[in-house]
Amino acid sequence: MDAGAWKTTEPHGLARTAGREGFLVRGVVPAAALYNGLLAIINAHVMPLGFAHVALAEIGLLGISLLYLLYRGFTQQALSIVFLVGFFSIVTVYMSVANGMLFVDFLRNVLIIAVFCQLGRMTDEATVAFVFRFVCLVVLAVLVVEIFFTKIYEDLFYPALYFSNTRGLEQISFGGSKIFQNAVKIPGRFSFGLSDHRTASVFLEQVSLANFSGVLDIYLVSRFKQLRRSDIVLMLSTIVLILLTNDSRSMLFFSLLCLAGFFVFPKLSNLFRPLIMPAVILAGALVYFLRPDASGDTLDGRIVLTMKGFFELDFVSLLALQVREVGSFADSGYIYIINASTVFGLVVFWAFVTFYPAGLTDDQKRCAYAVAIFIFMNMMIGGNAIFSIKVGALLWLLVGFMKSSEGETKLTPPGDH
Repeated sequence: MDAGAWKTTEPHGLARTAGREGFLVRGVVPAAALYNGLLAIINAHVMPLGFAHVALAEIGLLGISLLYLLYRGFTQQALSIVFLVGFFSIVTVYMSVANGMLFVDFLRNVLIIAVFCQLGRMTDEATVAFVFRFVCLVVLAVLVVEIFFTKIYEDLFYPALYFSNTRGLEQISFGGSKIFQNAVKIPGRFSFGLSDHRTASVFLEQVSLANFSGVLDIYLVSRFKQLRRSDIVLMLSTIVLILLTNDSRSMLFFSLLCLAGFFVFPKLSNLFRPLIMPAVILAGALVYFLRPDASGDTLDGRIVLTMKGFFELDFVSLLALQVREVGSFADSGYIYIINASTVFGLVVFWAFVTFYPAGLTDDQKRCAYAVAIFIFMNMMIGGNAIFSIKVGALLWLLVGFMKSSEGETKLTPPGDH
């Protein structure tokens, strides 16, 4: 089909299109964000589950969405998404052949980004608001139970058993608790002291809950003027409660940054966006030279770990010829991406995060800057957690929606009216 066959959708056509996508999005995105909790309940009270059950749940959600997008067809505006998936598909073939094993880990991450970005571009405002509101309500409700009725939370989800059965992670016992071992408080680490452990809510592990607060920050800074007051109160309350009980230093900093960014980001030129990742890496290098011996689960320790990874990169790592070692880079996103997709994969990922989000309106600029800072900052202190579908579905749905919500005309294929 040639380019001239694509048609601009009229307003009434948009409403019909949004209705169809809205039904799918209202089901798939909350399920993607919350499925871990549901599986944990089944594992604790119905039947033991394994890694295959978790993988099938994610593949099912991603597969349904992808099949629907293929059925709907793609517009010219989806060329960047098609290029992204095409490039990493080629990289996946190369890496599988070069390493003598099938390796699709990073392609799966890219598909999450691509699918939910595209769904976001086809989704209406009411659907996006519903999805964020619903997920936030569930997360907040479970978080309150976890904080004030911890025994009920443990018995309902039994996170330790869930991660033992589905991930093979043996639980380190501390006081007979059933929570996930990574949620135990680390001596000497920053904390407000309002919870006896690092909270995880329905995500069951604390990193995803922290990242969820970051996604809510991005949503609020991008959509604040369009949101209902009740939604603002709900999400601000959730963010505050997460920050007070999750002990996430990075998300506390990011929340404050978004507060300032609401006023600053619209005033910045889009020309500064490509500099965010280099600026984060340079800041990491400065921390390394000031604190080269820092180690452990501290902010400077995580940064130094990542910078050491940069300095230890060799030809084999740059071309991703040792994918069996990818698991050892769980605490360093930059090194993980290089070893999982080559150095060229890191460059393409940087270009996509930098240039794909729209920057025509003030709200789009707020979203674009907040997303880039969130991702590139996270990659300095964490591994592949930001690619998880639990937070990725919401994040990229918002990015796609913001790209088409203001200043652009949606297109639909002929015959879709």
